[in-house]
Amino acid sequence: MGNFYCLMSGLPLLKLDDREKIMSVAELKDALEEEQGVSKKDAKILSMFFLEGDCRNLLSVLKGETGDLPYVGNYSREELDEMIEDAREVHFEDSTCYPAFMYEFVREYDERKDDAGYFADDALIFRYWSYVKEAKNDVVSAWAELNLNIANILTAFIARQQGWDVSKFIVGEGDLHDTLLVSKAKDFDLGREYDYVSALMKIVECDNPVDKERQIDALRWMWLEDNTFMDGFAVEAVYAYLCKAQMLERWRLLDPVTGRERFEEIIENLRSEARVPEEFKR
Repeated sequence: MGNFYCLMSGLPLLKLDDREKIMSVAELKDALEEEQGVSKKDAKILSMFFLEGDCRNLLSVLKGETGDLPYVGNYSREELDEMIEDAREVHFEDSTCYPAFMYEFVREYDERKDDAGYFADDALIFRYWSYVKEAKNDVVSAWAELNLNIANILTAFIARQQGWDVSKFIVGEGDLHDTLLVSKAKDFDLGREYDYVSALMKIVECDNPVDKERQIDALRWMWLEDNTFMDGFAVEAVYAYLCKAQMLERWRLLDPVTGRERFEEIIENLRSEARVPEEFKR
């Protein structure tokens, strides 16, 4: 039995309906902070989830936005200000206080924020997923890899549709990255190795950007369910619960009724059409 039995046994099973009120991401973070006996290893893994909020908050601060930080993260505004100040010091060497990629991004943002074609949000989130991919946890690392792959595959599809040079838009390295650069096949020769590519090909053709986002989240939701069902009280299950709660929170704010119904429909369609890729079932 995992460290999180008391927490997870007291939380409702997350479903795509609104009949039972669920805890917000902020409330879940508070509950986690009250948990007793959490190992340093598990605490670090869970902090990686909230680090995404830190990344988005960092960009908000860099853009000069005031008021409360918009996302739930690990760091306060004062800590983010300190990070930015340190990163901008001429002779400063990255410390262990914050992840090194955040210091690197601050310097990159200062240099490139006015460049045409520089998308700071995408650049930072790529750095975030690359960082999480190195997590010492197979499921969390594979989750980051999945998100990186989905982003690159969708980007490559769009670039090719528009007649753009794919190499200028996808990021990273590895077999999938190299295949996207050279393949002329409709599915970039990825259909056999990555079972979700057929679903992504349909998603990229969706004209409705909101519906497209729902379909991507539905694919990710299905992956979380298939990769964390073995132990409902382990840190991986807690991480997955946070990811699902974050998705539901976002969609309910945008469209509480039709969003829920459409999300359920997409999940059912994906389950009948696609299997989760074996290489991510670790």
